[in-house]
Parts: sequence; structure tokens; C-alpha cells
Amino acid sequence: MKLDKNMRILIVGLGLIGGSYAMGFSKRGYHVSAIDTDQNAIGFALDKGLIEKGASTVDAALVGEADLCIFALYPHVFLEWVGENQRFFKRGAVISDVTGVKAPVVYEIQSMLRKDVEFIAAHPMAGKEVYGVQNSDDRIFLDANYIVVPTDANTFNAIEVCKGIGETLDFARISALPPKAHDEMIGFVSQLTHIIAMCLMTCSKSEHLVDYTGDSFRDLTRIARINENMWSELFLLNKDALLDEIRTFTDELNEIHDILEREDIDALKTKMRLSTARRALFDKK
Repeated sequence: MKLDKNMRILIVGLGLIGGSYAMGFSKRGYHVSAIDTDQNAIGFALDKGLIEKGASTVDAALVGEADLCIFALYPHVFLEWVGENQRFFKRGAVISDVTGVKAPVVYEIQSMLRKDVEFIAAHPMAGKEVYGVQNSDDRIFLDANYIVVPTDANTFNAIEVCKGIGETLDFARISALPPKAHDEMIGFVSQLTHIIAMCLMTCSKSEHLVDYTGDSFRDLTRIARINENMWSELFLLNKDALLDEIRTFTDELNEIHDILEREDIDALKTKMRLSTARRALFDKK
């Protein structure tokens, strides 16, 4: 179900993802406004036609006219914003988010939120190694996954609206996970991968790696250019799940270490065949 084009959409937070959402909705003919504390970000979005209206402070009128509010903020800022400003929400509004960790956020938002407004969480599995609204690009959604993260408190209508965000922006796949399962999965497919990339960049003291590396190293470390403020917050919010994944990965690395040490070529080839078979599932048809 794609969203009704009469729906007024407010984006709160015009970074890369918020800006790309605004671009995607505006290109498809939706009424989009935005709030961001950076007036330059608002000015850029207005100049480029990403939004129709914008404000660098909380604008009661912009919030009050929005049928759908999408928050692209750090988790702690999102919680503070809703706590301080939810009185401005339109009765019957649906709010959603793009936050990378859910369980520590979703239930708290739902418990504090007015009963005539509904929060349904979502996670667009998309991004680039650059930041800011000036790098907005709605094409990043085309091959990406979009995860709806409902709880028992969510209504069918809000879940359908949330799915509609993914369908309207042409995400490749839309799925659903409850908050705890989402955070466990993200601990592996997203957060652990960022930690591995970080470690590859920090475990060698050589200042000349760039002179010798090939595409494999560049591909593996693309996400090592990391926003330390955002990702440190996400890692700590999902600490238990992430520590479990680090332990599992360390055990696997140690097993390969032992295979190499004893020169067990059959065991090494078995690992390689398993890796190849599982990676083949990701290849585009």
C-alpha cells in the first residue's frame, strides 16, 4: 500500500537518511516539510526542492499539520524530542523513525506517547559512508531492505502506513521483526560488520596501507569511515547483543586460526565451501 499523496509528511532530522527520505517523497509528489536544528540544512533542502517548508526550531504549525512524522535523530535526541514536544502532534498522527536500535527506544516512546498518536518503528537498511543532507540520494533505497518493527501495541493501520513508507520509496524488500529480534539481527549484520571494519583499520600501524591495498581491502573497510557519535551510542544501547556476536565471531576466528596452525587443508576448504554457498544467497539474480 503506497501512501496517500494528500498525506502531509514531516521529517525531523535532515541528515543523509532524513534528507534522502525527503528527496524520495518530494520526487513522488508528496507534501514534505522538515525540522532540523541546522538552518543551513533547511536552506539546502528548500533550495534543492527536497521540502516545501522547513524550520530550524520546533514549529508547532509544521508538527500540527503532519499526518506522518518520521524521525531521523539519534536515539537519545528522539526520546527527548517526543517527551518535550508531543503536545504539538496532530490527533491521529502516525510517527515512525529510522533508528538503528529498537528495544531501548520503542517501548519508551510508546509508553510516554499520547494515546491519540501512534508510534510504529522502522529501520531502512541503507546508507553511505558520507553524511549530511547535501549527500541525500533516494537511490540508496532501491536495492535496500526495509524492516518494520511492530509491537503488540501497534494497530493494523499504523503497520500498513509504515509498510507504505517502504513501498513508496521503492525499497527492494520489506520485512517485519519484533524489537528484540531486530536488535539481535542488527547486532550481527550491521554493528559487528562495522566493528570488523574498524579493527581492520586500527590493527595495523602502517601509514602506507593505501599504497599497497587492492579492492578486497577497500571493500571490506568502506564502512570504517564511521560517525563516532552515532555509532558509539548505537553500540552501547545494543551492548548485550553486540557482545554475543563479537564472542561468536571471535570463536570462529580462533577456529580458523587453529585450522591454519595444524595445516588442516580439508577443514579449511570446508569452511571456504560453506562461506561461498552462503554468500551465493546474496547474489542478485
